[in-house]
Amino acid sequence: MGIKIVTDSTSYIPQEYIDKYDISIVSLNVFMNNKSTRELDINNQCFYKEMEKIDEIPKSSQPIPDEMLSTFESIVKNGDSIIGIFLSSSMSGTFSSANLIKEMVLENYPDADITLVDSKTNCMQMGFAAIKGAQAASDGKSKNDIVDTVNYILNNSRFLFSPETLDYLKKGGRIGSASALLGTILQIKPILTVKDGETSVFTKVRTRKKAIDTIVNAVFEDIEKNGLGDVIVHHINCEEEGLALAKRLEEKLKIPVKIQSIGPVIGLHVGPGSIGIAYYTK
Repeated sequence: MGIKIVTDSTSYIPQEYIDKYDISIVSLNVFMNNKSTRELDINNQCFYKEMEKIDEIPKSSQPIPDEMLSTFESIVKNGDSIIGIFLSSSMSGTFSSANLIKEMVLENYPDADITLVDSKTNCMQMGFAAIKGAQAASDGKSKNDIVDTVNYILNNSRFLFSPETLDYLKKGGRIGSASALLGTILQIKPILTVKDGETSVFTKVRTRKKAIDTIVNAVFEDIEKNGLGDVIVHHINCEEEGLALAKRLEEKLKIPVKIQSIGPVIGLHVGPGSIGIAYYTK
C-alpha cells in the first residue's frame, strides 16, 4: 500500500516530475469558441494566439466530476492512499469539488484513506508542494510526514509575477485585493503575489524592467536569508523573456533554472506577457 499525490492542472508541473513521481493530474477546463476543452489537451501557444483573435475572454471551469472520481477510484482500488493538493479555494471550486468526490468515494470504499489540502495558491508554488510530497511518498514517509512536507513547502514558498496588463484579471474577476490598482492613474507595472489564497499586490513600479529587477531582488534577498529549496521561472507566451530571466537566476545561483509556461486556466485570468518566479526556501 502506497501513498499517491493528486493535484490539478493549474500546478503546471514539468512533465519529467509527473512521470518520475507518478503524480496524478486532474484537468480544469476552458470554454472558448463555444467549446469546452480540458486544459491538459490544449497547446499553450495555439491557445494564446487564438485568444488574441476573439473579443470575449475565454472562461475556465473546474474539473469534470467524472474525471476526478475516476482518478480517486483508480488509486483507492489499488489499495493506495491519496493526498490531494488543489488550486486555492478562493480562486476555484476545485477544492470543494474534491471534497464532494471524496465523500462519494468513501461511500463505495469506506476504508479509503483520502487527505485533501487547499494549497491557497496556484502554479508551481502549488506544484513544488506536490513534487516534494511525491518525493517523500517515494521515500516511504508516513502520511503525516508527507502532509507536513506539503504544508511546509506551501508555507515557505512564494510566487511573484508581473502581468503585462490588469485587464485580464479585472475581466476575469480574479483580481482579489489587487483591485486597488484599478483606480490608479499613470502607467504602473504591478508586481503581484498570492496571499491568503487571493491575488494580492506585492509592490508597484513604473517599468517592465523595474518590475523584473524588483522580483529578482526580492527572490535573492529571501534566498540569502532562508536558503534555496528550488526555483522556476513562469511565463505566459513570452518564452524569450522567460529564458533571459532564467539565465539571470542561473548566473547568480549557480544552478540550472527551468522555465515553465503557464497554461490557459491561469493564463486567461492573468494575460499573455506575464512573467514571474515561483520558489521555496529551506
